[in-house]
Amino acid sequence: MTQPADIRHTALALAATGVPVLPLRGKRPFGNCAACSGSACGDRPHMKAAGPCRCPRPCHAWAAATTDPTVLTSDAWAPAWRAAGALAYHPGGAGVTVVDLDNADAVTWARTHLPATKTVPTNRGEHWIYHGTMRSANAVRPSVDIKSQAAYARWLGPGTGTMTNLPPAVRALAEKEETTLARAGVVTSLPERATWDRTVATGCRHTERYILTGLNRGLDKVRSHTESGAGSTAYGVASFVATQHADCPGPCGLNALGAQIIAAAVAVGVPEPYAQRAVTRGLNSASTGTRGRAA
Repeated sequence: MTQPADIRHTALALAATGVPVLPLRGKRPFGNCAACSGSACGDRPHMKAAGPCRCPRPCHAWAAATTDPTVLTSDAWAPAWRAAGALAYHPGGAGVTVVDLDNADAVTWARTHLPATKTVPTNRGEHWIYHGTMRSANAVRPSVDIKSQAAYARWLGPGTGTMTNLPPAVRALAEKEETTLARAGVVTSLPERATWDRTVATGCRHTERYILTGLNRGLDKVRSHTESGAGSTAYGVASFVATQHADCPGPCGLNALGAQIIAAAVAVGVPEPYAQRAVTRGLNSASTGTRGRAA
């Protein structure tokens, strides 16, 4: 049996138990089709955007996860299964929360501070799975992410141990992150499909090629962090962008650049509010050049 057939067989078995699943290209969800790219479709009804999209393909990452065998075996999903390198599931849709511990130090911390539960080994650490859902949050502490609502996690097997209820200690990690307020300024509910060109950057001293080359490299860095660290990487990319424009007379259209960084982070599982705060702090991090940071 080929690997794609194995993956789809596992997907159907999980879906039969009520776990919403989706194929991954390597460690990432498949990209949106042309009709859904850049949120042109308005996004799926159960996403934050609550749009009208009912695309039959596995678009919109975690939001495509389903338990419907008709969808999973449809012609529209067949190309994704053929190219799939791994399987993912939507923890929130399955009624669980995954604490993603990305290295040995994080596992050691969890064994000291969190109640024991079902655990699944990963390449670098462990997934601790609790019964109950909450909002997702990346980098709640070093090498620790929370994947539940509006997120996906790789399926790495059933794990061992007995699943216990989601403890207050895990909820508190996300609440702590929620209290980290963004500094006033640049990015507020920016559209994912915003673009940068001379119409929004009339006072920028850089060439369009220079800006977009640097931006695309930064977006690739954010997208490469599919397991953890995408939020902090988005902050670093935004900070670099702000520094580039520190000496520009402005405006430089940083809102449009920031929107694309946010979209890249959200695409790999960073909750949108967290991504917005990280990028806002990054764009505000330059100590000079406030004119260049104008919208």
